[in-house]
Amino acid sequence: MSQIIVVLHNIRSVYNVGAILRTCEGLGIDEAVFSGYTPRYEDTGLLPHLREKLNRQIEKSALGAEKMVPQEAVEDLAGWLAAKRGGGWTIVGLENNLVPEEMAKRWVLGAEDMELGDLEKVVLILGEEVNGIPAEVRREVDFFLEIPMRGRKESFNVSVATGIALWGIQQAGRRKSWAGYD
Repeated sequence: MSQIIVVLHNIRSVYNVGAILRTCEGLGIDEAVFSGYTPRYEDTGLLPHLREKLNRQIEKSALGAEKMVPQEAVEDLAGWLAAKRGGGWTIVGLENNLVPEEMAKRWVLGAEDMELGDLEKVVLILGEEVNGIPAEVRREVDFFLEIPMRGRKESFNVSVATGIALWGIQQAGRRKSWAGYD
């Protein structure tokens, strides 16, 4: 099975952060990385009364996962991503609003030609709830993962999309490992 790190970049909602941590724990994700203005659990950069308030809000949707999932905060996301790439990690952005020059890097979740099953180490980047992954981070992405939508809405809530994407990545890896047992 692949190693997976989830990057929460500029996620505004503390409840989305908590839900993402809960999903990460439930799916056995290796680490959650916080960057940009994403609220962090036990953020030592905050005054104690603000940290306590933020922790309580994250705890409401994380339900204990905030204490179980390894977490790291990074200031220089581009540098961190470059170091990960140098260590053999593939950088995948969860994004459905691609510009034409990004279409060659597009993988649709569940498509037969999706190569995620071949990846051993994946960094999945999540972006801001409304505007997605910013351009300066998108330049660091090897592939963009898109979740196909059947309804009229253009996107899922970021925490819901995270669960769908992580499940899909893990299933792609399992399909590859099961291929010899058919």
